[in-house]
Amino acid sequence: MAFALRPKLLIADEPTTALDVSAQAQVLREIKKLRDEQNTAVLLISHNLAIVSQICDNIAVMRKGALVEYGRAKTVLREPSHPYTRCLLGCIPYLNCDRSKKLYSISEGDFAACWK
Repeated sequence: MAFALRPKLLIADEPTTALDVSAQAQVLREIKKLRDEQNTAVLLISHNLAIVSQICDNIAVMRKGALVEYGRAKTVLREPSHPYTRCLLGCIPYLNCDRSKKLYSISEGDFAACWK
């Protein structure tokens, strides 16, 4: 419905929250398809960098309302320069991850465990 009036910008705030993985994939496919067909810019707001990585060309990481990192998605995801970005990436579970390591849990101001 958000694309019905062919907006120049769509702001999608956590569009896949509380959806299972299959439904998330469907929503993301549809957003990408409509974005490309209608030449619409999409501002995707999410704490889930796995979702963001699938749809965004650029990533801006904010913490407590302040911009802490910005760049091309591939660069930010491969070479994060801020500890908070690194922590967000460390929270993503991967199928082939080292199962002996725990996923990061971001506690207030404690990014030391993420910055390795």
